[in-house]
Amino acid sequence: MGILDMIRGQLIDVIEWTDPSNKTMVHKYDMNGKEIMMGAQLTVRESQVAVFVNEGQLADIFEPGRYELQTSNMPILTALKSWKYGFNSPFKADVYFVNTKQFLDMKWGTSNPVMMRDAEFGMIRLRAFGIYSFRVSDAETFLKEVFGTSALFTVEGVEGQIKRTLVSGLSDAIAESKIPALDLAANYDELASFAMQNINPKLAALGLTLCSFVIENISLPEEVEKSMDKRTSMGVLGNLDQYAKYQAAEAMREAANNDGSGMAGMGVGMGAGAAMGQMFAQSMAPAAAPAASAAPAAGMKCSACGAAIPAGSKFCPECGAKQAVSAFCTNCGKEIAPGAKFCPECGAKQG
Repeated sequence: MGILDMIRGQLIDVIEWTDPSNKTMVHKYDMNGKEIMMGAQLTVRESQVAVFVNEGQLADIFEPGRYELQTSNMPILTALKSWKYGFNSPFKADVYFVNTKQFLDMKWGTSNPVMMRDAEFGMIRLRAFGIYSFRVSDAETFLKEVFGTSALFTVEGVEGQIKRTLVSGLSDAIAESKIPALDLAANYDELASFAMQNINPKLAALGLTLCSFVIENISLPEEVEKSMDKRTSMGVLGNLDQYAKYQAAEAMREAANNDGSGMAGMGVGMGAGAAMGQMFAQSMAPAAAPAASAAPAAGMKCSACGAAIPAGSKFCPECGAKQAVSAFCTNCGKEIAPGAKFCPECGAKQG
């Protein structure tokens, strides 16, 4: 191997990176003590950004594409190193590949219940969980604020921060929306959208953006759920009084149909029958009472002086005149004049 080959072995002429783990956010290219050849080929794949760092200072940023490294496409690095035009010597710099793709199916959940004031149930505690996705939106900000100087950075490094921000944003969204606890399940999408509007400005300060936020479930405390179940059951049953009577009648019917033999079985059947009759009599009593009181006794006038006197009176309490006995139609039962041969209501011939 010649001297020229030895020199080339100490230089890097191809720079590229692929992510085998699918969870890496930033990867520092391993120079292995070598220098970068001027004119080296840099390949930046889709959903990647390459960042050159000179002595700890961010320099040039390369979007997806294929580049031949020259002073013309490295203006910041050229200025930092004070390269003159046409500089063609190898150089040293750190190269970081930032993964800008979406990191999907990230799970979130409330580690502790979230307090909420509800107009119907008062103070209640909610638990929620779901999934979200995010990505790096500003590689320079992310490297400055989050990444630091490590050689590798994965989603686990920001997962805890994002989850806590999500729970805080969701709590604010629920409080500000003032949606009743019973209606939360019908407003998952609206709550998620509202929460994202509050969360993204906080993540932008880290160079991140929330791409999607899905609420899978918001669970209420056990006592609230039991109260909801009771209320639902009452709504399904409708008239509880009629339901109670129906249940009693069913119980009596089963008791009456009991296979018990001898006098014991007969006693149970007779008791059930008597109780059933009493129950039906009570159920019919409220409806019959108004009908009985709906027809008050009608009065009449004295045939002599015209004074109002109680119906059925034989003498007038005012003048003492004897009153004619009332007669009734033999067909329709309407009151008719005494001695009338035909009923003025139905026309039926009388006696």
